[in-house]
Amino acid sequence: MSGHGHVDPSNKKIALLISILALLLAISETMSKAYQTEVLTKQIEASNLWSFFQAKTIRSTVTKLTAETTQLTGKASDPKTASALEKWEAAAKRYDSEPETGEGRKELAARAKEAEAVRDLYMHKYHFVEIASGILQVAIVLASATIITGVSALSLVAGGLGVISLILSGLGIFAPTLIHL
Repeated sequence: MSGHGHVDPSNKKIALLISILALLLAISETMSKAYQTEVLTKQIEASNLWSFFQAKTIRSTVTKLTAETTQLTGKASDPKTASALEKWEAAAKRYDSEPETGEGRKELAARAKEAEAVRDLYMHKYHFVEIASGILQVAIVLASATIITGVSALSLVAGGLGVISLILSGLGIFAPTLIHL
């Protein structure tokens, strides 16, 4: 009956290590999904803004062409035509820049580039945390193998990998552009 009811104290330590690594993995995976969602959200936002930019470009081009065509007809001296030309020229300028609404081409391009920059930042965060998650999964396997094999060096490697994953997660959270993965 030597093996019944007795738990090897080193197995308790390994179980605790596995629990800690699993907790870190759960946190890492949750952060990874949040970053991934933010990447997708900002990509959609940037795409929508660039589509709006393109629509404004088309409107501006059509308006300018209409004004130029009207001027070529020789009717620009007609008061109604002159009034229409003024409205078209004002509209074309407004399509290019409209700071009060933020919906001119200039403002839309700036907003789209900003959304892309935020997307890129979250992509860097995502990569760091995803790599950390993979390392934690390996660490859990190695720690589990320690119990089966009795090779305590595996638990040391698992603990070291846990530390590495914490460093990578920290870089992802606080300095995601420091190193490009």
